[in-house]
Amino acid sequence: MEAAERASVADVANRIGSGLARAAVAARLNGKLVDLSTSIGPGGPYDLEILTDKSDEALSVLRHSTSHIMAAAVRRLYGNVKFGVGPAIEDGFYYDFDLAPRLTDEDLARIEAEMARIVKEAAPFVREEVSLDAAVDVMRSDGQDYKVELLRDIAAAGPAEGAQAKTAAGGNLQVSLYRTADFVDLCRGPHIPHAGKIPAFKLLTVAGSYWRGDSTRPMLQRIYGTAFFSKKALEAHLARLEEAKKRDHRRIGKDLDLFSFHDEGPGFAFMHPAGMIVLNEMLEFWRRIHRDSGYVEVRTPTILSQDLWLRSGHWDNYREAMYFTEIDNATYAVKPMNCPGGLLIYLNRPHSYRELPIRMAELGMVHRHEKSGVLHGLLRVRQFTQDDAHIFCLPQQLQGEVLGVITLVDRIYRTFGFEDVRIELSTRPAHSIGTDEMWEHATGALRGALEARGMTYRLNEGEGAFYAPKIDYHIRDCLGRSWQCGTIQVDLAMPERFNLTYVGEDNREHRPAMIHRAILGSIERFIGILIEHYGGDFPLWLAPVQVAVLPVSDRFNAYAGGVMQAFGAANLRAELDDSSDKVGAKIRRAALRKIPYMLIVGEKEAAAGTVSVRDKAAGDLGVESVEAFVGRAREEIETKRLRPQAQGPA
Repeated sequence: MEAAERASVADVANRIGSGLARAAVAARLNGKLVDLSTSIGPGGPYDLEILTDKSDEALSVLRHSTSHIMAAAVRRLYGNVKFGVGPAIEDGFYYDFDLAPRLTDEDLARIEAEMARIVKEAAPFVREEVSLDAAVDVMRSDGQDYKVELLRDIAAAGPAEGAQAKTAAGGNLQVSLYRTADFVDLCRGPHIPHAGKIPAFKLLTVAGSYWRGDSTRPMLQRIYGTAFFSKKALEAHLARLEEAKKRDHRRIGKDLDLFSFHDEGPGFAFMHPAGMIVLNEMLEFWRRIHRDSGYVEVRTPTILSQDLWLRSGHWDNYREAMYFTEIDNATYAVKPMNCPGGLLIYLNRPHSYRELPIRMAELGMVHRHEKSGVLHGLLRVRQFTQDDAHIFCLPQQLQGEVLGVITLVDRIYRTFGFEDVRIELSTRPAHSIGTDEMWEHATGALRGALEARGMTYRLNEGEGAFYAPKIDYHIRDCLGRSWQCGTIQVDLAMPERFNLTYVGEDNREHRPAMIHRAILGSIERFIGILIEHYGGDFPLWLAPVQVAVLPVSDRFNAYAGGVMQAFGAANLRAELDDSSDKVGAKIRRAALRKIPYMLIVGEKEAAAGTVSVRDKAAGDLGVESVEAFVGRAREEIETKRLRPQAQGPA
């Protein structure tokens, strides 16, 4: 578009149509997110996209704006408050506060009420571009120490840091402030025009958060909330949150006796017998499908020397997340990743081009020093099993091997019921190892594989690993939540660092390429995701107890015991409830334990050699012979059939 006269983005939206003007939230002008009040022209042409309430980016703008309204309400209610940061996040927003009273749920209600008053006032968002020194004066005069610290960091980084600061005429740095109600914030924006455009919001929880994630810095109070463009969307989200509480893997894990955590090992999961059944069934499936795909399995040590981690680059790039020990007066590290061990296995003997590709799979136990504040059941732990693999191949085999991994990822995710998958391609970060040529070749192999499959992906410039570009997989569960699990990384730097070679057709040494990949990621974390996705109602092949045999009275315990023997011979995991309780109580008990099948046996069943089958999901299925039921169950296990609970809320 071209602007014949100076106009705002809002003016342009109005000229296009009143409907667009009402729905407009922000805009993208020449690739940059801006407020509707941003001036355009004259001149041009300009690349302008009006963002409406149908856009994910607009929803993020709404939520960021709501975090400012929350901060303004906290300022009105509590006066002397020091503000941290308040970004939009997936599904909502938060703001960090340093204030004396400890906030409670009752305080959240008060803050919500004050926010509602600010929304009713339609308090405008006013952007000011000021010199960095002027911004420091504003924040210092208001006692905003955290904002002053951020401004000092911006001054040190300069305009190269991005949109947070820019160089004005005369060479001075400028930053943007936003004022709304009684609150002024350091913020790059954009924001909605005024608070009255926030139709639906809710404050959710209060948590503690160290300033800048540093446990040596002050502990702030973080309020989480969310906002939507309609009350209906907000209500649906709150309903999903309630369902998520019911599905919390920590609660279900305790109810089903799957795992536990203890102060003696914070962040380290204790897997119970039932949990080990789930884990081992997953690993058996994983091993079989990898053998079918041409992988060999290896195992590498848990503790390796400092020299190795220096050589790999992890020492410089990952040291803060590692644990250390000393052996014979030398420093060793507990491995946070498996790849250096795989490199040493490759180096153990010479290789010919005829051997490549070599696909080494490893279910490797790794340890990472996560801060205590981020630990969260199985979803964030300090020790976990990574379903790693390292593929060593000829450079010209790279794209084909990436395509093979993509096929394997798709097969595994579909088996567990995950078909809504988002893919991201992340390129070279600012701090990295390897040459430009290496990164171009590696990135080209990943991009080429995705495009050969016609796969849609999001490009994340500069967000790759320090040693390789990567494809990341985000799976969406039955509640619409996204989980990053799988990754494929094409690495040409590590083979160079470790001097990996193979003998080519020309009888000379050449450098192989390397692919790092994980599909489930952390096995323990994936179990946590599955528990919440299934609501604890595992598919039959994963269920710790697959069948409960329930005699209607003690007189039929002997027949029930014979049924149990038939199940044992068929490798079905069955339990006999031979208590004196009534059969209704036995059914309720088995249902609470989420046992997929309950088989009731009484006089008719004992006489006919049958069982009365009750499916936890589908209810009564009628009477079958023991042999027929065994056949049904074995077929369901072997095909890895999903149960109805995996398709939607439990």
